[in-house]
Amino acid sequence: MTALSLLLMAVSAASALADSNIYMREQFEDGDAWKSRWVESKHKSDYGQFVLTAGKFYGDAEQDKGLQTSQDARFYASSSRFDDFSNKGEPLVIQFSVKHEQSIDCGGGYIKLFPSSLNQEEMHGDSVYNIMFGPDICGPGTKKVHVIFNYQGKNHLINKDIRCKDDEYSHLYTLIVNPDNTYEVKIDNKKVESGSLEEDWDLLPPKKVKDPEAKKPEDWDDREKVPDPEDQKPEDWDKAENIPDPDAKKPEDWDEEMDGEWEPPMVANPEYKGEWKPKEISNPAYKGKWVHPEVDNPEYTADSEIYKYDSIGVIGLDLWQVRQLRKIRPGTIFDNFLITNDPKLAEEVGNDTWGKTKDAERLMKESQEEEERKKREEEDTQRKDEAKEEDDEEEEEKDEEEEGDEEEDEDEEGDEEEREEDEEDDEDTDSKLKDEL
Repeated sequence: MTALSLLLMAVSAASALADSNIYMREQFEDGDAWKSRWVESKHKSDYGQFVLTAGKFYGDAEQDKGLQTSQDARFYASSSRFDDFSNKGEPLVIQFSVKHEQSIDCGGGYIKLFPSSLNQEEMHGDSVYNIMFGPDICGPGTKKVHVIFNYQGKNHLINKDIRCKDDEYSHLYTLIVNPDNTYEVKIDNKKVESGSLEEDWDLLPPKKVKDPEAKKPEDWDDREKVPDPEDQKPEDWDKAENIPDPDAKKPEDWDEEMDGEWEPPMVANPEYKGEWKPKEISNPAYKGKWVHPEVDNPEYTADSEIYKYDSIGVIGLDLWQVRQLRKIRPGTIFDNFLITNDPKLAEEVGNDTWGKTKDAERLMKESQEEEERKKREEEDTQRKDEAKEEDDEEEEEKDEEEEGDEEEDEDEEGDEEEREEDEEDDEDTDSKLKDEL
């Protein structure tokens, strides 16, 4: 490689770096200082509280710290402001990580991007936002990634179903909106969906509509098959559906004067063939399916800047969460927030943050589960041993009682024998006295 080539590569890299802008980045690496950057909404008095933690299991105790929902069945509303910007003429990249450590039953894991005009202390569910993006789970039926754009004052949901991750591990979510009105959604730095803003959202009226003046011609025949006019019904076709049972016999005790005339019960006719229909043949007059012609929609106006937002200045967590069976467990952890204009940079940041700790996080979780499994086995074994000891003690007590009963029986038998011997002695004595007398 020549010196000139190396120089050109260096200039190109420097130019790319100069064009990269990081509008917002939050990794919660400075302890409680996050509280000065995030504003809790006061719109309601009973919002849930976020706490800073890496959770019960993690890859790095410090690097994996994020904001965690801490209370059950609560709305959460917190936001962070950054310098206002517009994504006009450049990509917009939104990225963050989510960990549903509580095995969530129903709740959001998404973010909202707001214009800078947002009053953060009054942020609530109806506050106007630019983009809503991220996972949403509610029972087995809802496990999706929301991508909602506000366009001309209305929120528009994506027409596709993007499935989110529903396990307890950290996952990285990335949305890329390009200035050519295309988009890409990534999970864990892998593309899961992409396409056109105009095609995958109902942002604009359709380009074409059915011609209101067009009508299907009266002589248009769109029947592919027609009855064969040459086909004739067989002469022996018509048979009764039900016939008298030929095997039925009048009961011997049937009295026609009392019971009326006897009639055999009806049974299905094995020769019945149903309604006759002529066979079908290809329609010689078939013209194909009539397609309603379309015309340009007079209400459609092209917009090459669907992607654009003039003001982006606040990122917010505005969501509702309920934990499964209302168990007291930790909540969802949000971390690694990034807003930039550089998709490549976002991918690198994702690999350097979430990517570096995800494997260790999984190992720690698996290790904890193994320890819990062993503990449960030990507790089960201990319970079984204790139960066996109790059974053995009860058996010993039972045996001792039976032995005691046997000894008592033996003693009673001995006493009875002694009494009988005494009685015999008494009888002998009485007999001797009588003899002497």
